[in-house]
Amino acid sequence: MADNREIISYVVIIVIGIILAQHMNVVVSGSMEPVFYRGDVVVIEKTDFLGIPEINKDDLKVGDIVIYQATWFPDPVIHRIVETGTDVNGTPYYVTKGDNNPVHDPEPVYHDQVMAKVVTLGNTPFVIPKVGYITLWIRGL
Repeated sequence: MADNREIISYVVIIVIGIILAQHMNVVVSGSMEPVFYRGDVVVIEKTDFLGIPEINKDDLKVGDIVIYQATWFPDPVIHRIVETGTDVNGTPYYVTKGDNNPVHDPEPVYHDQVMAKVVTLGNTPFVIPKVGYITLWIRGL
């Protein structure tokens, strides 16, 4: 009987590890410095985690840091919402910008592009410093 409990314990640990890993994102650039740096890991809430929405895209607001699939860059981008608006068709969008960048991102971000939001504790993003460097090294970034 002890063997079964041990196996169940290992399975539970693996499942928890997989879930946690799906809620962490490695920062690959310095565009959000000094809030977080290249190699830091941010904890995120996803717009769709196994079919479950963890955040409501309609509730995003100026100041939130989101990860979105950019139309102007091949990889997901993690930047702050600095403005909201509505296009000529009445579709809401966000204007985003890296805190360390001099200008806004070149294209608006629509709801369907948003993949996740950085978790905050109070007004501070939940960041685990430097542990993502291993991932960056493995990926050759």
